[in-house]
Amino acid sequence: MNERKLTKSDNKMLSGVLAGIAEYMDVDPTIIRIAYTALAIFSAGFPGLLLYIIMAFIIPNKRY
Repeated sequence: MNERKLTKSDNKMLSGVLAGIAEYMDVDPTIIRIAYTALAIFSAGFPGLLLYIIMAFIIPNKRY
């Protein structure tokens, strides 16, 4: 059985969080990045930035 786990991706712009989410959801990383950026901007920026920083610390790196 192939167990999926949410990890940071090597296809990264900053820390690989959004690309990791895109890999987990099997979606193009660009779509996730655009959607997250729009959500952060329309929520006054700060909550989105804070959430990204928290995810960068919580989501583990890939282990090979």
